[in-house]
Amino acid sequence: MNVVGRSVLAVTNRPTVRKLFSESAVGRRLSLRFVAGETIDDAAAAVQVLNEMGAQVSLDHLGEHVADVTAAVAARDDYLDCLDRIHADGLDANIAVKLTQLGLGLDDDLAVESLGALASRAADAGTTVTVDMEESELVERTVTAFETVQARHGNVGIAVQSYLYRTPADLDRIVARGGHVRLCKGAYAEPPEVAYQQTGQVDAAFDALTRRLMATPAIKPAIATHDNDRIDLAKQLAGSRTGPWEFQMLYGVRRNLQRSLLDEGYPVRIYVPYGTAWYPYLTRRMAERPANVAFFLRAAVGR
Repeated sequence: MNVVGRSVLAVTNRPTVRKLFSESAVGRRLSLRFVAGETIDDAAAAVQVLNEMGAQVSLDHLGEHVADVTAAVAARDDYLDCLDRIHADGLDANIAVKLTQLGLGLDDDLAVESLGALASRAADAGTTVTVDMEESELVERTVTAFETVQARHGNVGIAVQSYLYRTPADLDRIVARGGHVRLCKGAYAEPPEVAYQQTGQVDAAFDALTRRLMATPAIKPAIATHDNDRIDLAKQLAGSRTGPWEFQMLYGVRRNLQRSLLDEGYPVRIYVPYGTAWYPYLTRRMAERPANVAFFLRAAVGR
């Protein structure tokens, strides 16, 4: 994450700023640009629209770093309900989940058990589960949980972040298990000891990992970017790709580009978050792409 992104996070993480945005009508109005709504009904409606447009979807019931085991179990049950809704409505969607929402850090065994329960229910629904990646100190436990559950169920994928130095070595383990891999740049403020700090370095790492993933038939790459240069590279590599792959993009970000890629015949999956815990997600989206701050400023003045 660059200097501007880290500055955005530093400001938005202040308690007074967080309270102002998360409890105000302005903040909620802005959230609807990037979040489908607060309920599963809102999310299902958004998925139907995107499916009709030709896009697949990854549903994220927002939440992370739960405070107790009760909340972790409730999050698991919410995701089970989400999978049931995907099945009942015939939605072309999977789910994405953060392991700290399932109790990682409080009860790691519970988190792994819950991820397994989600994978089992997803199999019944004919779909998959993606494990979102979180802060660098959680990567090892996240990859280990993925390995365990993927070995048992076979329908689990995982996100990796190009700005982390360790990601190429993590891919050695991940590829051995198969599944799908979402490649993104990274949205957390990480220190220089563990992550590239300059945009050019992150982009170069992303491109190297894109080449590796697109050349690996054992997994399904999901190239998660809104960056034109990164997209162009994936298009170039697609011609020699011998297995399925897809672009992934965020709900509400570069919507015209999403439609253009679909019109060109490229597979696109839209990451659709929903729920009440939208503030941390929203601030990371602004930090990732400073142009998104403009959406907030327009919302703040009611335009």
